[in-house]
Amino acid sequence: MNRSTPTPDPSTRAGHAPGSAPRPGDTAFVQVAVATVWVRPGLDRAGIDGPSLSVPVDLDAWNSAMDEAETLRWLTGHLETQALLGARVIVDEVDGQWARIVVTDQLSPRDPRGYPGWVPLAQLVVDPGFEKAAASSTTATVTASRSRLSEDAEGTSPGIEVSFGTVLPVLGRTGAAVELAVPGGGTQYLPEADVVVREPGEAPPAPTVEEVIATGERFLGLRYLWSGMSAWGFDCSGFTHSVFRHHGITIPRDAGPQMTDSGLPRVERDDLRRGDLVFFSEGPGSPEIRHVALYLGDDLIIHAPNAPRTIAVESLSGYDVKGEYAGAVRILER
Repeated sequence: MNRSTPTPDPSTRAGHAPGSAPRPGDTAFVQVAVATVWVRPGLDRAGIDGPSLSVPVDLDAWNSAMDEAETLRWLTGHLETQALLGARVIVDEVDGQWARIVVTDQLSPRDPRGYPGWVPLAQLVVDPGFEKAAASSTTATVTASRSRLSEDAEGTSPGIEVSFGTVLPVLGRTGAAVELAVPGGGTQYLPEADVVVREPGEAPPAPTVEEVIATGERFLGLRYLWSGMSAWGFDCSGFTHSVFRHHGITIPRDAGPQMTDSGLPRVERDDLRRGDLVFFSEGPGSPEIRHVALYLGDDLIIHAPNAPRTIAVESLSGYDVKGEYAGAVRILER
């Protein structure tokens, strides 16, 4: 097997062994497929949210437990966002079995370091070796909607499923599989066909509008999930954030900042083009942005509308029956 990068350095930082629990001030990494970030500790519902708090998580079971519209709508105001396996976080506080963090790869005006919230402490790990590899190695980004890790290149020892958008350091390539570092130590494999491999500092090629729209359309029918940032469910801005991030374009995590804090040029409604982001307010004339969608042209949008609906294409004018259209920004010129 050819190794494109060396095995992560197992050296430790002062006071920490590889794979240890984080403390305030630490840089840590998400060690579950998807860590759900909460507004504060202890909000979880007995008999419903446990699969999202465990190690490993079971998001299929969590989704199944939320089979009624009200159980999905309850998430609004209780969750902040989600972070994928390998995501870097800064730990600000530890309170019992919970950690207050910021997710550093999700831009937010609420904290210049990243997106803030609380996660179960057990879903995080301090791993200096992984940190070194993540900063300097070739990386693999999951391009499949979901892909299953395995302990061997042949896939005969399956592990957890990971989501579209997950980024992990590459240790080697076998031809059919990619060997990856995972937080907490050890290695896992993913099928080469399910990832794109990039060298350090290599950016994705500049996308066309049609490529971005095609990525969004892959998720038609996926359920809306408040705070969702994965192939188990997106919210409106998690959907647009993840679609553009897949193509190397970083925009803020939430809908309001995507419009007001992104620095992107505003677009008049009669000048909308395919690929623009369109926004909706809390009510006619309200400055509070509540929703974002991707414009497809011909008065059509693709978006994650609300619970219990799924990602769908519908008419802009039909969605805007209350006159809540608030503006648009342009990310792509072609």
